[in-house]
Amino acid sequence: MTEPAIYDAVIVGGGPAGATAACDLARRGRKVLLLDRAGRIKPCGGAIPPRLIRDFAIPDELLVARVTSARMVSPSDKRVDIPIEGGFVGMVDREAFDEWLRQRAAREGAERRTGTFERISRSGDGAAIVEYASCGPDGSKPTNRVRAKVVIGADGANSAVARQALPNVRGAKFVFAYHEIIRSPNDAQADFDPKRCDVIYRGAISPDFYSWVFPHGETASVGAGSAHKGFSLKGAVSRLREESGLAGAETIRREGAPIPLRPLRKWDNGRDVVLAGDAAGVVAPASGEGIYYAMIGGRFAADAVEMLLQTGDARALASARKRFMKAHGRVFWILGILQHFWYRNDKRRESFVKICADRDVQRLTFDAYMNKELVRARPMAHVRIFFKDLGHLFGFVRA
Repeated sequence: MTEPAIYDAVIVGGGPAGATAACDLARRGRKVLLLDRAGRIKPCGGAIPPRLIRDFAIPDELLVARVTSARMVSPSDKRVDIPIEGGFVGMVDREAFDEWLRQRAAREGAERRTGTFERISRSGDGAAIVEYASCGPDGSKPTNRVRAKVVIGADGANSAVARQALPNVRGAKFVFAYHEIIRSPNDAQADFDPKRCDVIYRGAISPDFYSWVFPHGETASVGAGSAHKGFSLKGAVSRLREESGLAGAETIRREGAPIPLRPLRKWDNGRDVVLAGDAAGVVAPASGEGIYYAMIGGRFAADAVEMLLQTGDARALASARKRFMKAHGRVFWILGILQHFWYRNDKRRESFVKICADRDVQRLTFDAYMNKELVRARPMAHVRIFFKDLGHLFGFVRA
């Protein structure tokens, strides 16, 4: 029996987290295998902040749109327009964006294979053997085996790697997202602006999260999210399209998937497996933003793997989560509280949208979003927001 090929790292999942980790490790001269399923496109609004474009050297040609404003819509249809001062939010189509990231990893030296992860077995000396199924020319699905010094599980919210390698780690809280990619309308009657992201807070369309209309240049993403298993997201998106004048727009594709909203308490098995991206639960609560956090998580995972390969100390793998939570844990905690309180019913959503009309809130929110760090430069603005939030919380401010 032929001995399986040996890799420094086998990365399961070729989304932003896995592709970033593969690229970073290949640049360091490591032998890397990037394994990805065929035909996988994640439902995603596609927004990427300037920090991501800068830190990960994303070329302009991948930006299908540049958003310069956001509009928040309350349950009573009150609309708050928020300009993005001094910049823009880039929009990408995940089908093209993810493939470009995989191609970049390959250019740096990572080997790409298409297949479906099955399991991690162990060789006689205890090394990890990654088993995956590929599609043969005759339609068969033979099992392939490769040997890995380290495995990075970047295979999404329902990570098979995580279920096997970290079976005792409690799973993340999920929101289920569904969107339809449509042809951008030219009809003046459609409520659509190619440079504006619309975020709709209405319980009839999303009882516990939000729905959206995001421009993608020639196309647009129209979607909704909810953790309620009995709620019809397809019906919600149909209603949203009807209300926005987008019902007649051509539908190009439909996608749905669970989105985790809480980082797992542990990302590694203390031996030779570490998680990244959705598999680690790093999608921001309240906003559902995940591309930046997936990519920075993939980078931290690659750094942890490199440290392990250099030192032989498996404790290095834990540094991926430690670094992520130090940089972004406080933001996730704040956003989790925000979602838990303000998204609970339409009365609170109405107040939340009213808060979003405040200029202090707008400036601090976009400063934090664009730069991916909490802003401390304007302490009095934080104080004003605190007292305004108390006013809404106790009903002193009328919605």
